[in-house]
Amino acid sequence: MTPTVQIEGSVGRVILSGQFDFSAHREFRQVCESIIANPEIKEVLVDFQNVNYLDSSALGMLLLLKEKIAAASKTLALVNCRDTVKQVLEIACFGKIFTIR
Repeated sequence: MTPTVQIEGSVGRVILSGQFDFSAHREFRQVCESIIANPEIKEVLVDFQNVNYLDSSALGMLLLLKEKIAAASKTLALVNCRDTVKQVLEIACFGKIFTIR
């Protein structure tokens, strides 16, 4: 999986596809760090439209991202979650931690 970035005004969108697991760690971190470093971006969206699988390491990556986003005074939302992804997020109680749209 290679995450891609779309920037529209003050919104940065990280688009994921395929399996979101530990093998995506390096690319995901690099993409997110570039978005966080951009002073123009105020909101970060992680787009799960094309993700068919995520594991516990992906959940950990999202938690680390949330901490970094908060430290940069930006907002974060998880968007376009398929049913399988939504189920994993619900089981992990991520709805209480993240904005899921």
